[in-house]
Amino acid sequence: MFHLIFSIPSWYVIARFVLPLAMPLVLKVILSLLVLLASQYLLISRFTAGGIFSPEMPRTVIILFNWAFSAVLFLAMTQLLIDAVTVMSLLFRHPLEIAPGVRYLAALFAIALGAISVHQAIRVPPVKDVTIEIENLPAAFEGYQLLQLTDLHITKLFNATWTTALVKRAMSLNANLIVVTGDVIDGTLQNRRADVEPLRGLNAPDGVFAITGNHEYFFEQERWTDHLASLGLHPLLNSHTIIKRDGAELVIAGLPDASASRRNTIGPDLTKALRGAPENAPVILLDHQPRNARQNALQKVDLQLSGHTHGGLIVGFDRLFAKPNAGFVSGLYNVDGMQLYVNNGTALWPGVAVRLGRPSELTRITLQRRK
Repeated sequence: MFHLIFSIPSWYVIARFVLPLAMPLVLKVILSLLVLLASQYLLISRFTAGGIFSPEMPRTVIILFNWAFSAVLFLAMTQLLIDAVTVMSLLFRHPLEIAPGVRYLAALFAIALGAISVHQAIRVPPVKDVTIEIENLPAAFEGYQLLQLTDLHITKLFNATWTTALVKRAMSLNANLIVVTGDVIDGTLQNRRADVEPLRGLNAPDGVFAITGNHEYFFEQERWTDHLASLGLHPLLNSHTIIKRDGAELVIAGLPDASASRRNTIGPDLTKALRGAPENAPVILLDHQPRNARQNALQKVDLQLSGHTHGGLIVGFDRLFAKPNAGFVSGLYNVDGMQLYVNNGTALWPGVAVRLGRPSELTRITLQRRK
């Protein structure tokens, strides 16, 4: 069913774009097969060593598959718009005849847009500066800077070269603290060891802390947590650390991903994570998925940092991501007095490496006291 859904844009393009073209039948058949193949990257990836969540195929092949799929998707959307205009013209009794050139222009537009969207997805992200106000922030933490990384999905697509460039850019920002809010990898430790090694270069005066995302639980989560800790990404799983400055304190707490309990391991427990934390200190919570923000707000969390949604990938598609994430998809929200920041992601799952209007981000968060 999953692969059938992904093929729907291809079938629409075949029916409404390919078949009406003025070309020999054999060419239509070949073109139709190529269009259908573009939608089946995930099915093909099942037969690689890494499977659907970590296709172990050359990076160039992954990029080409994502470009082909996105081009077909955008062509389907463009063709749907053309068809809608045609139907509307018939309803208003002013029938339009769509010139063949319009279809060819639509194809070129979709191909170019696909290339742009894949480039936006796989680049090392630019810095995004976000200022967040916290009501009880001590004066000692005014202007304090955190760097949030999330959804790196280190794979054949986001490989050692990409990770090295990311770490170099991250370290140039000189943040006080670095937090990694899950989905660091896709793949086994054996397959990803070299690709994650550059993460050893991440460091900050107040430390580097990480939580799990849902994808860690697809690949030997405990082994990965231990290995990332050996690289300097200290795990905060139902626990917290206290940052001290001039007698003031700031609590950084972290939870395992919401899916953990379904994977025969310990699930999120915010009460446990905050046990022993100083009562009057502001609390920043790392929780990969934003969907539990409202219940987290009940426990006096001041700021929750999440990822998981990839920002909805494409402008307008965010509604598809909203419901399973309690309406939180991208950016800053006020949730019953708690601030929630949903990061678009440093990278994204290579199964759909497409971004348009929802750019990846290297997120530098500056804390200020709410006036």
